Amino acid sequence: MQQPASVPNNIILIGFMGCGKSTIARALHRLLGYPLVDMDAIIENRAGKPITRIFAENGQTGFRDMESRLLEELVQAAESGQIIATGGGVVERPENRAWLRRLGYVVWLCAPPNVILRRTRNSHERPLLQSDDPAARIAELLATREPWYRECAHLRVDTTGLDSREIATGILESARYYFADPAHPRCTQP
Repeated sequence: MQQPASVPNNIILIGFMGCGKSTIARALHRLLGYPLVDMDAIIENRAGKPITRIFAENGQTGFRDMESRLLEELVQAAESGQIIATGGGVVERPENRAWLRRLGYVVWLCAPPNVILRRTRNSHERPLLQSDDPAARIAELLATREPWYRECAHLRVDTTGLDSREIATGILESARYYFADPAHPRCTQP
């Protein structure tokens, strides 16, 4: 039997599209100097096409498969000192939710539906919102995903009305307390 190992000192950002995961990840990268792992960008690079085309050609399941494989790779690599920005739907699969917690300190970035709609309404790169009623789609997806975000997160941050530096600074302070606590959760190696 393997001995328990500490959770890697990574900061993982989860949350719905338009809640600021990429922006906050860049701000944390600037503050800490940790490497930035943008899962969506890695998937696009590997597939050689944007997420909208992945969804069109491989379907949502194909994209989620790519996302799960990448997340599993990150867990198996067991690297520390990274900022990891996930896609909004990464929490849909139970194994992903378990892997997120094994990666480090999970921060759920959130915002009210009206703010999400305002932030995403002009984007054509959000395949799940390409519908006749994006507001209803946001509400539907949030209702499904919020319990999963809550299950994964060590910290919840509403990004409404705060700038990225304020949010990043607050996350950093909270993460420092978490990682300094000798009682923080332990995990076993994959």
